[in-house]
Amino acid sequence: MDQADLHSDEKRGRRYREQDCSLRDFIAVLQDRRDEVQLEYAREICEQLPIYDGAGLSRLLDDAASRAALQDEWAEVLNHGAGVLVLKRAFPDPAPIDDATAVFEAIIRNERATGGAAADHFAKAGANDRIWNAQQKLCLRAPSVFARYYANPMLAAAAEAWLGPCYQMTSQVNVVRPGGDAQQAHRDYHLGFQTIAQAERYPAHIHTMSPFLTLQGAVAHSDMPVESGPTKLLPFSQRYAEGYLAWRRQDFRDYFEANHVQLPLEKGDVIFFSPALFHAAGANRTAGVQRMANLLQISSAYGRAMESLNRARMCEVLYPVMLDKLATSKMTEAEANAVIASCAEGYPFPTNLDNDPPVGGLAPESQQMLFARALEESWTADVFASAIRRQAAQQEA
Repeated sequence: MDQADLHSDEKRGRRYREQDCSLRDFIAVLQDRRDEVQLEYAREICEQLPIYDGAGLSRLLDDAASRAALQDEWAEVLNHGAGVLVLKRAFPDPAPIDDATAVFEAIIRNERATGGAAADHFAKAGANDRIWNAQQKLCLRAPSVFARYYANPMLAAAAEAWLGPCYQMTSQVNVVRPGGDAQQAHRDYHLGFQTIAQAERYPAHIHTMSPFLTLQGAVAHSDMPVESGPTKLLPFSQRYAEGYLAWRRQDFRDYFEANHVQLPLEKGDVIFFSPALFHAAGANRTAGVQRMANLLQISSAYGRAMESLNRARMCEVLYPVMLDKLATSKMTEAEANAVIASCAEGYPFPTNLDNDPPVGGLAPESQQMLFARALEESWTADVFASAIRRQAAQQEA
């Protein structure tokens, strides 16, 4: 089914049903190259996946026109192309990765000691170590580590390429131990987390919209040879319109298992993919590799993130660190903006417009805007904390 057929279905208001999904149509979509994406910035194509040299591209992000062109290419890859892209050496300096890994390992030890067994969405509970809401936990436990980690301009550029500004960064850490089983092939949040009966209630245009509300990513915190089970991917599968209803069917799962690709990753590599791509974590068949990834789930300002975060508290803890780094020139303005975007709420709504009315425009000041203004004016930590709490109180009904 090509894009014209998809749009025709939407105009007729046809509802998708699991029983109507066709493996033959699915395969035709995977093999359709009529709208092949022209890749200007990719270093190479491996197993149908575009591979980018993250360190080599960093200079492009300083130029507005080059940044926009690169982001447009990434958006095309995620939408019409393979549906996935790999940034090699996105973290050319391993120190932020290693420091975050140490914090994550401490959190895992602590949560394991308290008896918590974090269930996984598509694998057995206890088959791995999972840190839910790793974003907030890292920020509150080690704000300086958080700042160095999320100052990475590649993360912000990729998020904006797919979602635009004001995105919401959340993350979950996943560690698959030797012998850990593979996940089942699936699509992700939003519609991927609905039952078949629920997903069938949504009209066709919502199936089209769902992938544009989220960007999936994974930061490799360890080297991941193929035998350790890096994510199994089925290139171009995000283009199949009925895919949110098809992925549980055995014929589709069998095709996935026979045709997926896996790429080895090195520590510091980052992979981004459409939530509509058929994918699954692989089995760890090694004897000693503890495969750790920080799974980024980045949400559009226009959607609902899966996890709730206390972003006001995160801002309070992070602000003194950011103030010091800017005052001592340890961080550029662009890096600071990337960190703020990974912590603070960028969208000013929903809010209580009686208490928090628009001032000089169509919307109130967002949490990100308040954070940036405070840094620019060098507020003290106490003044900022009072302001961020006051803003949060004004937004409540």
